[in-house]
Amino acid sequence: MATVTGAQIIARSLRDLGVTVIFGIVGIPVVEIAEEAINLGIRFVAFRNEQACSYAASVYGYMTGRPGVCLVVGGPGVLHALAGIGNASANTFPLLVLAGSAETTLVTKGGFQEMDAVSFLTPHTKFAVRTSSLDFIPGAIKNAYRTCWYGRPGPTFVDLPADIIQGKSTPGYRLPAPENMLVSTPPKSSGDPALIFKAAQLLRSARAPLLIVGKGAAYARAETSIRRLVEQTQIPFLPTPMGKGVVPDSHPLNVSSARSAALKNSDVVLVLGARLNWILHFGEAPKWGPSAKIIQVDICAEEIGRNSGSSELGILGDIERVVEQLETSLANWKYTGGGSDSTSKFATLLAESAKKNEDKAQKAALTPTLANSPLTYQRAYHIIKSTLNTLTPAEDGNVVYVSEGANTMDISRSAFPLNHPRQRLDAGTYATMGVGMGYIVAAHEAFNGPSTSGSRPKKIVALEGDSAFGFSAMEIETLARYRIPALIFVVNNSGIYHGDTTTESAWKTLQDQTAGHDTKSADGKRGLRSTSLLYETRYEMMATMCGGKGYFVRTEEELEKATREGFLSDTVTLVNLIVEPGIGKSIGFAWQQKKEEAKL
Repeated sequence: MATVTGAQIIARSLRDLGVTVIFGIVGIPVVEIAEEAINLGIRFVAFRNEQACSYAASVYGYMTGRPGVCLVVGGPGVLHALAGIGNASANTFPLLVLAGSAETTLVTKGGFQEMDAVSFLTPHTKFAVRTSSLDFIPGAIKNAYRTCWYGRPGPTFVDLPADIIQGKSTPGYRLPAPENMLVSTPPKSSGDPALIFKAAQLLRSARAPLLIVGKGAAYARAETSIRRLVEQTQIPFLPTPMGKGVVPDSHPLNVSSARSAALKNSDVVLVLGARLNWILHFGEAPKWGPSAKIIQVDICAEEIGRNSGSSELGILGDIERVVEQLETSLANWKYTGGGSDSTSKFATLLAESAKKNEDKAQKAALTPTLANSPLTYQRAYHIIKSTLNTLTPAEDGNVVYVSEGANTMDISRSAFPLNHPRQRLDAGTYATMGVGMGYIVAAHEAFNGPSTSGSRPKKIVALEGDSAFGFSAMEIETLARYRIPALIFVVNNSGIYHGDTTTESAWKTLQDQTAGHDTKSADGKRGLRSTSLLYETRYEMMATMCGGKGYFVRTEEELEKATREGFLSDTVTLVNLIVEPGIGKSIGFAWQQKKEEAKL
């Protein structure tokens, strides 16, 4: 009678769980697993670095709502994949990591890439286990898959010794029936009716209510119910960076342009799938009003009452279910501004703040670039957005945005509005640099992969800081190999944060100082700074070396042409976009302001 190998059992277990794509890097002993998975029709996407493939698998789980799967070798492969494991844990993305390891008989003897990965990863995962036999494989993989998905999503890990992968079953061994491997969608719980009633009463009586929509709401697929709630109640809403699109950015109740004023002056805040961490200033004054009542809605009990949250007001439950309950409880009520004459001081304040900020942004976007001067971020983004809108209207949702980097990411958050959820991916809660290339691959697989046949393809547009791009730049070859026609802008200011020089001669002066030459720069600085990168590095050549397209862009006309041609291209395109450095500006962002410096 026929026998099966451990690799075949692993691949069959994944197939029967519904896995359609695996992200990874093969080597001894996991190459056999990848090959068996391919034989079963699972798509294997091979990367150049475990960090990138683990980032891809983690965000794939966020976009699809089902666990992403990552396969790597043991030892150093696991160490590199820890980056994605940490990213998944911080962002609450469902991720299953499988890794090879030394033969069980060689443990403690110094076997090939030997490492106690289970002990190492247990503190960083929801579940970590080492398989001990062929019979143990299906159950271990199924439990890890279910655990990373159920409750608060996060990473899990299965260690696969080489002798288990290569081992053969006894004749007559029977694999579990496919129906026994299926894991149904996680159960959804409703909120406590008493707390729903209490929250509704608080919102009804609020002078200045606010909804905050986080990426947890996007992951929960709660956009339909949240949009109904906004329309029904007319409460202003503020999306977090990856919560954008749950309610269209174009909606008149979106107060993103008045973010500081909204947080500072709201008195009752309903937080849907967002945590009171650094992104939301911990819910604390002076960014928030000191007496604001915060109603957290989360599937994780540990988040309720965290920082400035109130455990008495928090609602534990699935966001979609809780919002539907609030809809019912708030039936026939609409926020009219909080004033007897329907003219609210809060609404007026938000409108004035939004207009001021939007006028400032519009002025920066519409200010033409002077001759022989570099483009600004705002002007460059305006040209990119305007060009893309002529090719595919924003409301159609045919573009998925990926962004990472300091200024590159932060400025792009407001420059590129979204009308659909889960179509903006950035550094997230962990502020992880290097995610961009992996996220591009994951977005392509989630929206354009074999399992999405019949749906309208989406263009992946990435906005990469030159420093952030460097973390995983070699994955350009991965994009070319799998024919992923992403349009990538490397926003190049020749440095980390805001660069150091405005001219090549100034940069060379600093470079000469580093080499020990006795020179002095105009600003009195000596040597290359810690934030320096090579001046105007020709990143676009990385695309052309792989058969893609590359553009070196300095002017508005060149940028418009590169954007148009890159969008229409059927191969990976990299636009090396030279922008101004921020000479003389301090390194810092709004969320880092000291309390005494915080402004509306």
